[in-house]
Amino acid sequence: MQDVFNDPAFNMANLTASINVLPNLYGRVGDMGLFASKPITTRTVIIEEKHGKLNLLQSKPLGSPGTVDEHGTRTVRSFVVPHIPHDDIVLPGDVAGIRAFGSDTELETVASIVNDRLQSMKNKHDITHEWHRMGALKGLILDADGSTIYNLYTEFGITKKTVSFALGTATTDVKAKCLMVKRHIQKNLMGELMKSVRVLVSEEFFDALTSHANVEKAFANWQEAQNRLGGDMRTGFDFGGLTFEEYAGEATDSAGTLRRFIAAGSGHAFPEGTGATFHQYAAPADFNETVNTLGQVYYAKQEPRDMGRGTNIHTQSNPLALCLRPGVLVECTVA
Repeated sequence: MQDVFNDPAFNMANLTASINVLPNLYGRVGDMGLFASKPITTRTVIIEEKHGKLNLLQSKPLGSPGTVDEHGTRTVRSFVVPHIPHDDIVLPGDVAGIRAFGSDTELETVASIVNDRLQSMKNKHDITHEWHRMGALKGLILDADGSTIYNLYTEFGITKKTVSFALGTATTDVKAKCLMVKRHIQKNLMGELMKSVRVLVSEEFFDALTSHANVEKAFANWQEAQNRLGGDMRTGFDFGGLTFEEYAGEATDSAGTLRRFIAAGSGHAFPEGTGATFHQYAAPADFNETVNTLGQVYYAKQEPRDMGRGTNIHTQSNPLALCLRPGVLVECTVA
């Protein structure tokens, strides 16, 4: 019988190419295209932060020496890229009945089985990437078990901004709360431009917001317009200069613990349309073949198991989602 897994079609380069062209099952954050993709050749990302200074210039008599320019300070920070490996097995029984000597369709059939496994494995990488991206929007990037990978507020030495919308109080000026969020983001962009501000919120926050006495009428009018257009009422309600969107992302970790991407009664505001605020870095795999090469989003490799009892499939991704200006992030709370 042919050993199809030793065919060049199943080497590291081809398997990696295959997993990278399989459909991406991104979540909402990935679909927004908010994070610019940045392949790198190392396992560490170096971020240089520049604090530019704008100051008023004093007028002086003609012929006087000018004021001396003050240059902004520079701070360099390094981040180690997380390594996310994942393994699976193709057993002899999985390909039983399709091995035929000299068969023209043998490779195609086995490749289909391998691609099915790769797609399943890639889906788990995708939801993990979404978890990390949502963490970057919250300023707190967590691992699958809930432990902290990076607290961006601590790393950049800034204080987290939280705005209580007090939606349990009927007299709350919700529009003023929205303006507070937007002004904070505009102030902390530090010269960066933006198109809009979006707030991804939990279902509890969305319900409390849209049923609030000072919002209900505006939501009813917007809801009527959405109904005429056949749209989903939860995908972008504009109020007070912000776009509120319900986001119900959740996934289980390897222990079966369900982890919500946004906690109940919370929301996270961030600017859209920026040029250099959000990045997702991809580092190279820890293979001999990939040393000093530009990182790819996914990698895949296979090798035979002992005694020819199946084939091990290994996939990995090495992503780091970062918000380079965590001062623009705002947590919004119901209470």
